Amino acid sequence: MGNQLSKRRLIMLLKLLYAKTDEDHFLSTADIVDYFRSQDIVIDRRTVKADIDLLIDMGHDIVVVKSTQNKFFIGNRLFEVPEVKLLIDAVYASKSITKSKSENLIEKLSSLLSGDQATKLRKKLVISEQVKPMNEVIYYSVDIINRAIADNKQISFKYYEYTPEKKKALKHNGYLYAFSPYALLWNEDHYYAIGYSEKHKKVTAFRVDRMCEVRICDTDAVLPSAPFDIAAYSNEVFDMFPGREVVVTLKCENDLMKVIIDRFGEDVETTSIDDTHFQVTTRVSVSPTFLGWVFQFAGRIGIISPNEIVEEYQAMLRKASSAF
Repeated sequence: MGNQLSKRRLIMLLKLLYAKTDEDHFLSTADIVDYFRSQDIVIDRRTVKADIDLLIDMGHDIVVVKSTQNKFFIGNRLFEVPEVKLLIDAVYASKSITKSKSENLIEKLSSLLSGDQATKLRKKLVISEQVKPMNEVIYYSVDIINRAIADNKQISFKYYEYTPEKKKALKHNGYLYAFSPYALLWNEDHYYAIGYSEKHKKVTAFRVDRMCEVRICDTDAVLPSAPFDIAAYSNEVFDMFPGREVVVTLKCENDLMKVIIDRFGEDVETTSIDDTHFQVTTRVSVSPTFLGWVFQFAGRIGIISPNEIVEEYQAMLRKASSAF
């Protein structure tokens, strides 16, 4: 019984130090004694010293500030505050992680810090549902695809797009794709499955959040003849550059709703203009890449406002025209 209590006490002490201390916040010997007494465990200063020494011997970076009343805090952690902030920001911004799952992941990441550090880091963080997926099926799909990659197996799935009414519709009347996944790639806050498509007879990319009914097949995957270079494929297929942010209004043909949702998310503001067009109002990062993105639709998407962006786009068109 005494040995079990000692083990429990060590674990409780370690959790206490990780939760309550950092380089700016300490726990004294008296603080630790009082904590354990609140948990109906009676200890003294000698017990605290012995337990701290044992944890240090086990490799935990516990800093001891010598004084009449020794103080303790956790030194180096597995992740430092800036590293956790980067991870939290990535979760916050991701378009592939639902609001509830984002909150759950951020809570787990915050536990890597002290309570005070986590509170300060999350104080101004409000998770918006804007451009967030509405369901968590993607997590199961990612797991299935990862297992298929590890086992060199094909997967099957159906793929959907959007109607002008923003309704999901299965492509090709629910066609069941046969696919040999090579890698999962994160780009523009979306997961893509990269691999060989039996339908397309080539290596291609599918958005994981648009895949449904994903299953592992008994069929062996069609493997590339040489090691697949995911970095080269990414450089060839995906291309983005930052720019200044402004609110723009676009006029689009109805069958481009899926393109708009791909770019701006399901909650993008849209209104019907007539039987063949709808209007989009959204904040975008205006850059040559954005203007080029509009240009590729050959007039099927037009910029209505603001005037400065309309003029910038027209200037780009004139420059492109005069180059030939």
